[in-house]
This record gives sequence, structure tokens and C-alpha cells, in this order.
Amino acid sequence: MTAVPNRAARSLFRDGVARRANTVALAYTGLAWIGSFGLLDASSAILNLAGVLLCAHAMVLAAYLVHEAAHHTLFAAKRANHWTGEAMSFIAGSSYASFERIRHMHIRHHLDRADVACFDFKAVLRGNPGLRRTLQALEWAYFPATEIMMHLQVVWRPFCVRSQRKYLPRSAAMLLLRGFLLVALGLAALKALVLYALAMMLELHVLNFFDAFHHTFEQHFIEPDEDLPLNGRDRAYEEANTYSNLISARHPWVNVLTLNFGYHNAHHHRASVPWYRLPALHRQLYGEERHCVMPLAELLATWHRNRVCRVIADDYGTLARGARRADSFIGAHGVSFLTVV
Repeated sequence: MTAVPNRAARSLFRDGVARRANTVALAYTGLAWIGSFGLLDASSAILNLAGVLLCAHAMVLAAYLVHEAAHHTLFAAKRANHWTGEAMSFIAGSSYASFERIRHMHIRHHLDRADVACFDFKAVLRGNPGLRRTLQALEWAYFPATEIMMHLQVVWRPFCVRSQRKYLPRSAAMLLLRGFLLVALGLAALKALVLYALAMMLELHVLNFFDAFHHTFEQHFIEPDEDLPLNGRDRAYEEANTYSNLISARHPWVNVLTLNFGYHNAHHHRASVPWYRLPALHRQLYGEERHCVMPLAELLATWHRNRVCRVIADDYGTLARGARRADSFIGAHGVSFLTVV
């Protein structure tokens, strides 16, 4: 009687390891996100803080599960990856664009070996000095204004840009649905709504911190299906301009907190490898050699030091060798796979 469910489980997941790892990751993400709202409305400040951290962590993991689904590493079936990607995108707060749009642009990032995006936010900022100065002031105060703008442009461009009108039904429907849920949350528990907004800002900081320092690629603003010549961006270029920002190189298990997303060189070396096998692939490729691993303390320092200039920087900066090699690594905005559509 138990043989049929076991066969079904094997057909849904690629193997037993995938079944265990992905079931735990998906269950934790969903339950943590839902459960966090009870903590956000608790009477204890400690429980409120726990709720903010739990909610933010669930949304970060949801974003990285979208990434896994985009590479079809969660399930054996494309359809299962698609619908799971849609569900995780809703939790991550990025469901205004369809999962397939997100997936398409992220796969282009791998194929083109470039940071590609459809919205040229830098041109907007250069043409609007007041907006640029406002964003820079907010970033100075550690408010993730640039990343918020990148998420908002996914919502408003279908309303304002003729070429984006085909995405309007999706964007409008999600705006109504999420708006209704936020209003309902605010009416039921205003404090929970405020703390949820705080959790979202924390999520954006975490996602941007890891995205900002993964590459020193060229950044191109293109249409989704516009050709982009490689112009010498070969496999060697990809490796030389990709970096791994681990939470801990000494204790690899800690990196599960971000679903091993920091093992970015290993991911770009073989994008079909699922999150739970990236540490082993990283060890196989690099052993104890850490030339591609950026120390967390150095990245935190440069993330802090360059938070204002990063808004409109012409490039991602340069890396030196030896100690403090990340000092001139400015990093990037607008490269999140959730917002490049």
C-alpha cells in the first residue's frame, strides 16, 4: 500500500536527498512566514523582534527558492517548479511579475554573462537630480530606497509604459490582492503591519547585500528578448568576475541561512546543481583556496562605506589582492533577479 506514495514522491523530486532537503526548506519558509504574523502582533517586544527576524528570514528564503525553481532544481517536473516559484514569489513580495518573466531574465544573466535588466534606473536618476539626492539621503540613513524603487517599477511600468501593457492584468490583480491583504492586516493589527514593513526592508537589505557583491559583470539595460553580443565574455571572464560571499567559510552549515546562495562561483560553474550540493561542489572546485571568496567582514565594511555612491556608481568598483581587497568594491543596485524584469 505504501509503494505508490513512494513512487509518487520519487517522481516529484529528483531523488531522496532532494525530497528531504526541499521539503524542509519549503515547509520552514511557509510556516515561518505565516507564523511570524502572530509574533508581530504579540504584546512582548522580544516576541515582536523575533517576528520581524522570522518574517524577514522567511521572505529571504522564499526569494532564494524562487531562484532554485528558476533553475528547476526543486522538483523533477517543470510545472511543479513553476507553481512553487509563483508561491514563493508571493511570499517574497515580488509576485507583480510572473515567475516565467523572472526566470527568463535570470537565465539570460547566465547565458549572457552580464547583469541584464529591463529598467534603466540609472538613466532615470541622472535625469532627475532631486530623486537621485533623495535616494542617496535615504540610503545614507540605511533605508533601502533604491531596491524599493526597483520593486515599485515592476508595479507601475505596466500602467505607464505602452510596451509593458501586456503585463498590466497581472500587475493590477496583484496590486489589488496584496493591497487588500495589507489593509486587512492593518485593520486587524496595525502594529503587525508596521513591523511587517520593517521585515520587508530588512529582507531587501539582505538580498541586496548578497546580490551587490556577486559579480563585476557589465550591466546592460535591454528588452527581454533583445540580442546581447557576448563580445569576449567567455567562461574565463565569467569565473574571473564572479565572487562568493559566504556567511562563514569556516562553518559551512551557517550558509544554509541563505540557502547557500553565497556559493556563487560554484553556482555559475554548474547552475543545475541544487542549493544543498553547492558546498560540496565548491570544495571540489576550489578546495581550501579562497581567492574567489570575499570575507564577510570586508564586504560589510564596503557595503556601509559605499552605500551612498552605490546608488549611481558607473561601475561596481575594483578588487585588489591581499588584506582589505574589497575596500574599492562598490557593489551594485538593480541586479536582483526579482526586479530585473
